[in-house]
Amino acid sequence: MTNGPEGLRCMLMRGGTSKGAYFLAEDLPFDAEARDALLLRVMGSPDPRQIDGLGGAHPLTSKVAVVSASGHPDADVDYLFLQVGVERPEVSDRQNCGNLLAGVGPFAAERGLVEPGSGETSVRIRMLNTGDLATATFATPDGRVAYDGSAEISGVPGTAAPVVIGFQQGDRPLLPTGRARDILADTPVTCVDNGMPTVLIAASALSVSGYEEPAELEEDQRLGERLQEIRLAAGPLMGLGDVSGTTVPKLSLLAPPLHGGAVMTRTFIPVRCHTSIGVLGAAGVAAGLRVPGGVGQDVAELPETGDRLRIEHPTGFLDVESAVDPGTGDSAPAARRTAVVRTARKIFDGTVFPRPV
Repeated sequence: MTNGPEGLRCMLMRGGTSKGAYFLAEDLPFDAEARDALLLRVMGSPDPRQIDGLGGAHPLTSKVAVVSASGHPDADVDYLFLQVGVERPEVSDRQNCGNLLAGVGPFAAERGLVEPGSGETSVRIRMLNTGDLATATFATPDGRVAYDGSAEISGVPGTAAPVVIGFQQGDRPLLPTGRARDILADTPVTCVDNGMPTVLIAASALSVSGYEEPAELEEDQRLGERLQEIRLAAGPLMGLGDVSGTTVPKLSLLAPPLHGGAVMTRTFIPVRCHTSIGVLGAAGVAAGLRVPGGVGQDVAELPETGDRLRIEHPTGFLDVESAVDPGTGDSAPAARRTAVVRTARKIFDGTVFPRPV
């Protein structure tokens, strides 16, 4: 650690439709257990209000990005995402976060891990949670990160400078179970992993429309029990083992689109219903819709040409450029290209004082 015990260097940023605390790895304890204990105090957990820390009393605002220079030949920086529990003293590294990913490139430039270009900067990022690679491109006029701009994303008020994120599919198969369709808890599903383990389910299969408000779905006890049953069954089949204490896989309910997109979604992360949709969750939905025989093809309205799919969610939409090789009898479907446009904004840069032990 480079800081004294009284405070830690920290940047609070909105990345996409999430918000989190960004740290250099060198400013946190090297030991994972000590690091996680410190971050719980920083975020104010466990406490449903997180009143004594930076957290915003919701999983989408109780997140941490840990960034460092990378030794990987195809990456400039390494990014470790940590989901900090709100009401429970838990810190999980079992998943990526594509929303906080939007802030990693600008943060790396701000902290001197990469040299900003004179007009635009591209940062190659290794996501340590899974080993996947992504490239974030953003404006740096006069060698400084630009946060003001005209890009608008659903779920975030106002506009900001765009961050274009292109993903490289890792070695994991797009269909972790090897099948386009499985039956879990008597329910047809498609299990995909395009950067985030996700289970796709037609909303009608669970006797809901898929257009309900997130709070209404969260209050549906019968639905919650069905979703948990499906999730626990999916874990071993997707190579995740016992997922009873983890945040993956996510579950996305699919319904026909209402506003000219490809599909309407309601995503559980995994208990709370997302007020929008995560970047990697949307990437999984987009790829899953293109899998021949998948459950998404029962409800989606896919464009006849082009790679762009508009994924509708409770507060708007997210456009994903998605191309999938459908596979043949000898090869499984595989993601060929995934890219999204997000925005990020620096909220503060300074010193955070963790709650005393």
